[in-house]
Amino acid sequence: MPELSSLGKILILFGLVIAGMGVMVLLGAKIPFLGRLPGDILIRRKNFTFYFPLATCIIVSIILTLIFWLLRRK
Repeated sequence: MPELSSLGKILILFGLVIAGMGVMVLLGAKIPFLGRLPGDILIRRKNFTFYFPLATCIIVSIILTLIFWLLRRK
């Protein structure tokens, strides 16, 4: 039954990731600079708005990379 043990661990990890994403969504609105960093692209025209948070994506990616790197070290 080692397969079920591994599946259980994967499901727990998946649940923790989903819960973490939920916390980030709740707290994301309370961080004033998130999504308004220099480097975020915002184009407004008459009937069109394009927004791509480039700098925010890079910073979130770096933070998540560091977190996963620290968790993977043994």
